[in-house]
Amino acid sequence: MSENTISAIVLTLRVAGVATLCSFIPAILLGYYFSRRTTATSKILSTIATLPMVLPPTAVGYLLLRALAVDGPLGPRVLGFNIDLLLTWKAAVLAASIMAAPLVIRTAKVAFDGVDPDLESMTRTLGYTRVETFLRTSVPLASRGLLAAAILGFTRAVGEFGATITVAGNIPMKTQTLAGAIFSAQQVGRTDEAYVLIALSLALGFVAIYTTEVLADKASGHKAPQV
Repeated sequence: MSENTISAIVLTLRVAGVATLCSFIPAILLGYYFSRRTTATSKILSTIATLPMVLPPTAVGYLLLRALAVDGPLGPRVLGFNIDLLLTWKAAVLAASIMAAPLVIRTAKVAFDGVDPDLESMTRTLGYTRVETFLRTSVPLASRGLLAAAILGFTRAVGEFGATITVAGNIPMKTQTLAGAIFSAQQVGRTDEAYVLIALSLALGFVAIYTTEVLADKASGHKAPQV
């Protein structure tokens, strides 16, 4: 593998790891909220939080680009200082976080749906606050599902391309991620390199999905029938 390819792989793991860390806590809090609230407000918020999952990634990237522009809501003219995100690996982290968050939120919601609210009520009767109940009861009981959510979010961040290339570009050795390297390799006819990168992506995706399947089975107590 070339130096550019190795750099793309390392940067992808770095971006995906930071994006997962940045989005995980807000995502599990939202997942818990959506699991325990069925009001019209919660449904609207859930829809908004899920939108990046169904929008074209380039559309999300364009909205981020406009938000970070000079006269955008996160631009220097409004904030009074330049946060200097565009065309940096930090912009890739931002894009990957937003694109991965809906998957983490929905997976976390499913995990918390499996936690009996009566157990939380029993914990509250022992004098624990809502926060203590969440940390001592809800999170431990949903831990396998939350781990699966983190793995899926990480994998989604690894594969992110459309929003990332819009705000961070595809600059070799600087902002080029695994998806960007595959795109560049096939654009210039480096098919062997493209196949290697695709194989790495397939292996990573297989391991991630298989792991979440195992965690889901353990969480549900499901046992496959003996043949």
